[in-house]
Amino acid sequence: VQLQASGGGLVQAGGSLRLSCAASGRTFDNYDMGWFRQAPGKEREFVATISWSGISKYYADSVKGRFTISRDNAKNTVYLQMNTLKPEDTAVYYCAASLAGSSRLSDDYDLWGQGTQVTVSS
Repeated sequence: VQLQASGGGLVQAGGSLRLSCAASGRTFDNYDMGWFRQAPGKEREFVATISWSGISKYYADSVKGRFTISRDNAKNTVYLQMNTLKPEDTAVYYCAASLAGSSRLSDDYDLWGQGTQVTVSS
């Protein structure tokens, strides 16, 4: 499976963006999927994860209630809907795939996309 993230951009505070992560390969629905982000000068941090079935979802406290993760296994795509964006959400966002379960730990993810930049202006 290869991952391709898209949908980033520049948005004003309070605005919305939807990130997409398209996966190639026939085994997408075997994987739990996650979104992580990395701001300049900071470590990569967990944002959200979704189980292979789409039933289980977990969020970082910093995005809970504002971001929604979802997936469409028929389209081999996972999404991150980001609402009420804040300047502190500015980062490169990465999607990742895991066979180890819906984890908050980046080390549990086997495959990573290239990242998409999200910039939120105040």
